[in-house]
Amino acid sequence: MSSFFSTRKIFSSAIALRVAFFIYGLLQDEYSAVKYTDIDYFVFTDAARYVAQGRSPYERETYRYTPLLAWLLVPTSWPNRLWFSFGKTLFATSDIVAGWFIVRILQSRNGGAMTTERALKYASIWLLNPMVATISTRGSSEGLLGVMIVALLWAVTRRQIVLAGVLLGLAVHFKIYPFIYGPSIIWFLESSDPGNRDKKRSSIPAPSPSLRTRVLRFFNHSRITLCISSLATFAFLNIVMYAIYSTSFLQQTFFYHLTRIDHRHNFSPYNTLLHLSSAMPDKVSSLKLESLAFLPQLLISAVLVPVALAKRDLAGTMLAQTFAFVAFNKVCTSQLHQKQYFLWYLILLPFYLPNSSLLAKPGLGITALVLWAGAQALYLHQAYRLEFLGLSTFIPGLFVSGLTFFAVNTWILGIMIGDIGEKEK
Repeated sequence: MSSFFSTRKIFSSAIALRVAFFIYGLLQDEYSAVKYTDIDYFVFTDAARYVAQGRSPYERETYRYTPLLAWLLVPTSWPNRLWFSFGKTLFATSDIVAGWFIVRILQSRNGGAMTTERALKYASIWLLNPMVATISTRGSSEGLLGVMIVALLWAVTRRQIVLAGVLLGLAVHFKIYPFIYGPSIIWFLESSDPGNRDKKRSSIPAPSPSLRTRVLRFFNHSRITLCISSLATFAFLNIVMYAIYSTSFLQQTFFYHLTRIDHRHNFSPYNTLLHLSSAMPDKVSSLKLESLAFLPQLLISAVLVPVALAKRDLAGTMLAQTFAFVAFNKVCTSQLHQKQYFLWYLILLPFYLPNSSLLAKPGLGITALVLWAGAQALYLHQAYRLEFLGLSTFIPGLFVSGLTFFAVNTWILGIMIGDIGEKEK
């Protein structure tokens, strides 16, 4: 009997899963009062319709994305009703392409040199995950970003540095947060210098290089190429968009997120303070918490984690960075409402799990999963009492449950960092 984990069977199953959810969504939208299609998809398609009419996508209230997304979805504005689902098909297809990249990376020497069967088992965490399929077929664009991230990782592991730079610049333009991967990739690219590897193999201690030599070694060809190609791509896209849409592009795509206050369905430990800032803006401290919240988040995800781990395991480091970025984010919304924050690190999970203590020690892995899900359930219970029963659960309910979820996340992050830190450089 042939194994289920063959390329044809896994990818056929992944496609079938998304087709099933897509058809179910059409039926639910047609006959149920509770719609399957994500509200954000209507924002995307409205913006695309404005673009098709020669107008700005930012005329659609709450559209806070790059115009590229609206441009890609212009077919949804075409007359035939079936075209409205073009975006969902695009996003679901992106899921499949991302899965293909995951398999290729896991099969590569830098990804673990796995057999096809073993690589497909771990790739199934993404490909056969009902949550991933649901999100894309509901109309969330995270599949597009997922392709960019795993393609970026693939390009770096293949030493396609210019392509990696272009993908990094594109990903940051598309959704700001992937810039945190820049420091990790730059730090990792030291290993591309054959001279450094030869010195590490030698048993004869080399003389300590001068400061000038260290600086010159740091700015190697790969790092310079990555920086130039990524910055050029990012700058080009932003200049074009600014030339077309002026300051509304900068405000809605970038600046809005610096001062965003979103306290609804928010697991973040900042939730209660953000609620007070929103409800009583004149009575809270003049110190802008929503802006300062970025400081610990960026220090950990974009500086400390990359410097400590990137030379040991780039893919694992990117997972730890993303997990830290989400855990320390001032907005971390519920699985039942906006799952995309969790997808940001889920797509990188197949690269970390094979050598993780979460699998090596099943008790630890099960405990982490139970605590992670339980902490969310604790928060959702308090949120239900507030939003559906009209009971005030801010203190201590929501506040304590938000801190509990944060504590669980930081504990899991510590496990990840410990696992990656034990690998050889």
